[in-house]
Amino acid sequence: MGFSKSDGSFMVKFLRNVVLVLLLIVFISIVYNFRNKESDTVSALMASALSSQEYKGVFIRDEEIQLYSGNGVLSYNVSDGGKVGNDTVIAEAYLDDEQLSIKHELAKLQRELGILEKITNPGTLESAQPASLSESINDSYRSLIYYRDMGRLDELSDVRDDLLIQLSTYQIVTDEVQGFDQKKLDIRNEIDKLNARRVAPHETVRSPRSAYFVSYIDGYEEKLNTKNMDTITSSMLEGITDRKSTAPNVVGKLIEGYGWYLAIVADNSKKQYAIGEDVWLRFDSSAESYPAVIHDIRDEKNDKSIIIIYCDKFNYELVQHRAEIVELIKHDYRGLKVPREAIRFADVTETEDDGNGNVSAKTTKCKGVYIRKGEQILFKKIDVVYEGSDYVLSKPQSELSKKSEYLELYDDILIEEVEKNEK
Repeated sequence: MGFSKSDGSFMVKFLRNVVLVLLLIVFISIVYNFRNKESDTVSALMASALSSQEYKGVFIRDEEIQLYSGNGVLSYNVSDGGKVGNDTVIAEAYLDDEQLSIKHELAKLQRELGILEKITNPGTLESAQPASLSESINDSYRSLIYYRDMGRLDELSDVRDDLLIQLSTYQIVTDEVQGFDQKKLDIRNEIDKLNARRVAPHETVRSPRSAYFVSYIDGYEEKLNTKNMDTITSSMLEGITDRKSTAPNVVGKLIEGYGWYLAIVADNSKKQYAIGEDVWLRFDSSAESYPAVIHDIRDEKNDKSIIIIYCDKFNYELVQHRAEIVELIKHDYRGLKVPREAIRFADVTETEDDGNGNVSAKTTKCKGVYIRKGEQILFKKIDVVYEGSDYVLSKPQSELSKKSEYLELYDDILIEEVEKNEK
C-alpha cells in the first residue's frame, strides 16, 4: 500500500509550514535578543555639570548720594550704570512734566533725523551694492537676535539702527523708494515747533568727578561700603532687603570705580571655599555669568561664614539691586556620563616592573562599569571627576595615554542584568 499523490502534497505543505514557523521563531528570537541587547546598554557620551550653590548675595560698593533741591521733576541724561566724567550733566530739573515730554520727543526725532541723514549720504549711496547690503542685513539681523536673547540692550539699540539704515539704503539702491527728502523736512519742522516750546531747566545736577551713576538709593550706602566691610556680620546681611528710597530730593548716587564686592553667608565648615579661589557668579536678573575671586572668609559661630567675593565687571544689571539670589559656581566639569546603577566593583590585576626586570602582580578592587564589545563583556575602570544625584562624570582618557582599561567615548555601558554577565 503506497502513498497517494494527495498524501505527498499534504506532507510537502506540512514540511513547508514547519520550516516557515521555525524561520519565524528564529527571526523573533533575533529581534528579541537585539532589542534586549540595545535596551540594557547606554553609550558613554560627553556631558557637563556645574558644581554650584545658591545664596542670598548682598552688594558692597563705594557710593556717594547725589541730591538736588527737590523742586520740580527730573530728566536724566545718564542711564543706570552709565559712566560720567567730571562736570558731566547727570540730570536736569523742570517745573512740570510737559518739558519732559518735549525733551523725550525731541531726542526721538533727532535720532530719526540722524538715521535718515546717514541713509541719504551721497557717499553711502554711491558705494552701496545690493549684494554687499544683503550680506550686511543678514549679519545685522543675526546680531539683533543674539543681543536680544542675551539681554544686552545697549548693543541691541545700535544694531537695530544699523539694520534700519541698511534696509532703507537697500530700498533706495534697488529703486523701491525714491528718497526721504520729504520725511527729513517734516521731522525738521517738528523739531522747530518743539524747540519753540522748550524752556531752560531751573536746576542742573552735575557730576563732581568721574564715576558710574545709578538713579536710586536704598539707605545702605553708608553701611555697605569697603570702609565698613570688616564690621559686617551674618545677622546684618540676613536682614538686608532689596529696597529703593522715595526721598523727594534724591537724584541718585555715584559708584566709585568698576570693581565691587558681594557678601554671602554660607556653611563653610567643610572648607568648601578658600580665599583666592576663582569662581563664577550668576544672578537671577542677568543672563551673563561673571568671573570673580573669593576675597575674604570670616568664620562665625554655628558653622556660619561670611564670604566676600570680588568682581571687576560692571553693567546695568549689576546696579539694579542691593540684595539678590546668586548662584555661586565653583567648577564646570566635563566627562563621560555614567549612570549610578551601572557602577560596579571588580578585582583588577595589574603588573608592575621595578625597572630591574622584576615583575610583580598586584590585585586591587576598582570602581568601574561593564561594557559590551561585540560578544564580549569587559570591565573598564572609571575616573570620577563629578558626582550627581543619579550619575557620575568619568574623566575622559587621552587617546595618547593608551589607557584602554578606562572607560572610553562611545563604549556601550551595561545596565540591566549585569550580574548575570559578571558570572
